[in-house]
Amino acid sequence: MTTAALPIFPAAVAGAPTARPRWERAALAGLLIATAALLLWDLGASGYANSFYSAAVQAGSESWKAFFFGSSDAGNSITVDKPPAALWPMMLSVRLFGLGSWQILVPQALMGVATTGVLYASVRRQFGPGAALLSGAAFALTPVAALMFRFNNPDALLTLLLTVTVYCLLRALEGAQTRWLLWAGAAVGFAFLTKTLQAFVILPPLAVLYAVCAPTGLRRRLGQLLLAGGAMAVAGGWWVAVVELWPASSRPYIGGSQNNSFLELTLGYNGLGRINGNETGSVGGGAGGPGGGGGGRWGESGIDRLFSGNIGGQISWLLPAALVLLVAGLVITWRARRATDSVDGMARAAFLAWGGSLLITAVVFSYMQGIFHEYYTVALAPFVAALIGMGVAVLWEERGSAAAAVTLSGTLALTAVWSYVLLGRATGYLPWLRWAVLVGGLLAAVALPFAGRAGRQVLRATAGLGVAAALAGPFAYCLTTVSTGHTGSIVTAGPAVAGGRGGPGGMMGGPGGPGGFGELRQGGQGGQGVPGGQGVPGGGPQPGGALPQGAVPPGQGPGGTPGADGRGAERAGGFPGGMTGGGPGGGAGGLLNGARVSAEAKAALTADADTYTWAAAAIGSQNAASYQLATGVPVMPVGGFNGSDPSPTLEQFKQYVRDGKIHWFIGQGGSGTAAGAGEDGARRGGGGPGGPGGGTSSEIENWVKATYKESTVGGATFYDLTAPTS
Repeated sequence: MTTAALPIFPAAVAGAPTARPRWERAALAGLLIATAALLLWDLGASGYANSFYSAAVQAGSESWKAFFFGSSDAGNSITVDKPPAALWPMMLSVRLFGLGSWQILVPQALMGVATTGVLYASVRRQFGPGAALLSGAAFALTPVAALMFRFNNPDALLTLLLTVTVYCLLRALEGAQTRWLLWAGAAVGFAFLTKTLQAFVILPPLAVLYAVCAPTGLRRRLGQLLLAGGAMAVAGGWWVAVVELWPASSRPYIGGSQNNSFLELTLGYNGLGRINGNETGSVGGGAGGPGGGGGGRWGESGIDRLFSGNIGGQISWLLPAALVLLVAGLVITWRARRATDSVDGMARAAFLAWGGSLLITAVVFSYMQGIFHEYYTVALAPFVAALIGMGVAVLWEERGSAAAAVTLSGTLALTAVWSYVLLGRATGYLPWLRWAVLVGGLLAAVALPFAGRAGRQVLRATAGLGVAAALAGPFAYCLTTVSTGHTGSIVTAGPAVAGGRGGPGGMMGGPGGPGGFGELRQGGQGGQGVPGGQGVPGGGPQPGGALPQGAVPPGQGPGGTPGADGRGAERAGGFPGGMTGGGPGGGAGGLLNGARVSAEAKAALTADADTYTWAAAAIGSQNAASYQLATGVPVMPVGGFNGSDPSPTLEQFKQYVRDGKIHWFIGQGGSGTAAGAGEDGARRGGGGPGGPGGGTSSEIENWVKATYKESTVGGATFYDLTAPTS
């Protein structure tokens, strides 16, 4: 590579960062402050966000045992269906500052700022501050990143740790430094404790890269990799070992498993089942599901999956450009020696590390037959952003070559055209912007090869126009995302898109009809409860006529029920479009949507709650979470997230009742037997008969109905387990 003509992309020195230009510190501070402002803006609008995890956070803030295991309730009946690492920062925050939306979500936002900083530091070492700033901006303005770093799913911490892993691997390649490779292994281990086997997806390309390119002997390279594997096993395995060795009778049931085993959960539902669709306890996503072919319930799989439908607007704005720039960067740096003890050698290694991570993750996401949701694609965001900054820097340095100039211009034109397509998918969404992006991007692309002849100022102005055109579309999506509250299990960034499952129109429906409320989608869910018994602030209608996620149409209560009022009740919402699914329990028997908790129900649950291990039991974690978050007392989620886990058994439940550990049983109301949504909205078997473990939940409910008198408390069906009918 040649030295840049403009100081924004100075050439790097192998193994050391370039000298800092005077403007860099201010620019970096501006990037991080702007990222923080974007992620913290009106953060409380999302309330408890995914109440499944918020309930676990509340439990862990009160019980250290629940903290360690990631239990859904402070009584430690069952865990969430993921390891607890992502919950720990939120639990500590709530322990320090009390329970609330900001206390839960601020750690997630800070992880987004940290990811931006790590990405900047990594790209800067080989490509200079200009490339690093461009990468950081591209990441911060990725719509799905703006969504998930304001939400309480595990994907935020996972994305940070994957970024740290690539950074540490590249530092290790600078002189074959063992300590940095060990840090990379430790980061992967903690990522495993965040979202299990997804942490291992990027390992093959990174391990091969180090084994081939590290500047040391083969024997030492392999030995270092073994040590890194050991660090990974220790960082990720200590918790697994404790859980597996802990007597099952004195720890919570492992949520999401059918045999109370974390290893079964890891290898099955959270592992290979995601790839082949054979997920025990899940309806799954393979060809056998409704819709057939491709990805079945979770959308069509294939090479175009990441570009299609609603998924494209989450992540793919810069994805075509990243793929082109990956090829261009490898072509330009391929003349370097295999070892990474040169400038070009480290640059090539960076393209291989970030590009390999992108390609293997994209392939897995594109072809996985199991549960797949749009927000998973946040894991791709740092890989795409890094390639954008690095690729632009390399082509900028080589722009004296006709091939490099044409490639840079063509990439910009491709990005402008693709942004035009994506902006057109949301009907009525800022129609002027798509034309401005297209015209501005194409003008900059045409002028860029010739702008240098008109002087440095013209060249800079043309480059600035190109960057603005490339980022304007995702920036608009980000603004729409952060101005809208997002709740439930399935959330998406940006406006509602035809055929999508999210957007401001709701987690389940696409635009469908006027107002943005559409048909029921698989695994979708209405808004969950929010702090203080208030509804999720939603603001006014969004572009295209869609209401914000979790918002209630004027004159309607949660779930579209006319006349229901949100005051004095936890608002969990029903189905978009006014489909409640029946009864106070929320949609589909309460398993999809949680429950609306009345003041009367709160009073009943909190009365003498200290004398019971669980103030109540309810089928499914969403129902239980609604009551637990509304009252602050433990509520047992019978059957785990959606009632399909065999926990507790009928005999165990009877023993709990005999021992006086449970005060109330809360009936589902309405339909009573329906599929629930998994940690990420997967419909897994059902709370009633038909699902693995679903029969257990049904047996418990039938026994309670036959043994205890039914009463109505604030519109909900309650059974007093201390007062049998005979």
